[in-house]
Amino acid sequence: MIGQPQVYERLKELGIEFDYYEHPEAPTIEIAAQFYRGEGTTLCKNLFFRNHKGNRHYLVIMKSTSQMDIHAIEKQLHQGKLSFASPERMMKYLGVKPGSVSLFTLVNDVNQDVTLFVDENLLDAEKVAFHPNDNRASLVISNADMMKFIKNTGNEYEILKIYDDGPAEAVNN
Repeated sequence: MIGQPQVYERLKELGIEFDYYEHPEAPTIEIAAQFYRGEGTTLCKNLFFRNHKGNRHYLVIMKSTSQMDIHAIEKQLHQGKLSFASPERMMKYLGVKPGSVSLFTLVNDVNQDVTLFVDENLLDAEKVAFHPNDNRASLVISNADMMKFIKNTGNEYEILKIYDDGPAEAVNN
């Protein structure tokens, strides 16, 4: 199977079942959507940021159809200006190249340096799809298993309202 072996090892360890789909390389959400297999599944957008000092890193996951209000997230985090992390930082903290970031990259963050932010609208999804850290395949898991995976990473996480149709608000988890 295409993807990093440590992703499959962690899913097996956690007893998380998944559907596996191979497709042509899909480095952007727009390209991935062309190969998307609906089947009650929500395709997820995964964005990796750094703060202005470069000493904090954030992975944001949300529905692929959502627009993100970066200014609302900046206010919520009180970290100043956020920017997309460089390919070098992405490799250092998540172990992937641009275009392959996903929730599953947290298996590579052995020091739990990355804070995860999940859009609360994903909690309504029955199933969610992420790359297995390689953008030539997608894995579909249940929402409950997504939360099981998140809780097992050891990374700090928060569920926020991220859509740009309102301010970012924290939801207790």
